[in-house]
Amino acid sequence: MNALILLTLADPGGQLQEIANTFGVDWPHLVAQIISFGIVCVLLHRFAYKPVLHMLDERRLHITEGIAEREQIRSDLEQTEAERRRIVQQADAKATQIIEEAHAAATRLLEKETQKAVGVAEQVIAKSQQAALQEHDRMLADLKREIGILVVQATATVTRKVLTPEDQRRMAEETVTQLGRAA
Repeated sequence: MNALILLTLADPGGQLQEIANTFGVDWPHLVAQIISFGIVCVLLHRFAYKPVLHMLDERRLHITEGIAEREQIRSDLEQTEAERRRIVQQADAKATQIIEEAHAAATRLLEKETQKAVGVAEQVIAKSQQAALQEHDRMLADLKREIGILVVQATATVTRKVLTPEDQRRMAEETVTQLGRAA
């Protein structure tokens, strides 16, 4: 375009002038329009294009920051999830350990209580055996006494003699002695 203007200025009546006249070019208006267009372009560049470019750069930066933040959040989320899994595994392990300890404690307590119950049962059995032996000895002593009385009565009846208390006592002792040897 600048070349066209230079040619026009260099050759005022030449071929270029004819072409311009054929197309109806009015040079003062054309130059004014070119200057106006240049001013509009400069103004648009300064007040429209630069702010739009600046806004696009800010958006690009904002999008880049958003992507970086999203990646950071994703990374943090993965770390949090890994930490959560680790904590859950630790809790499971701890729960398993507590359950095993409870089972072991229950087993020990059961064994202790069983031993205590066996001890009490053995004591009860020993006391019952002792009581049974004492009762047996008492019954045997009663039986010997009764047999002694019966022997004295039988002897008194057979001999038809009245026995003195001394005779009764002696005969009862002899009977008890003989029964003691027989048992």
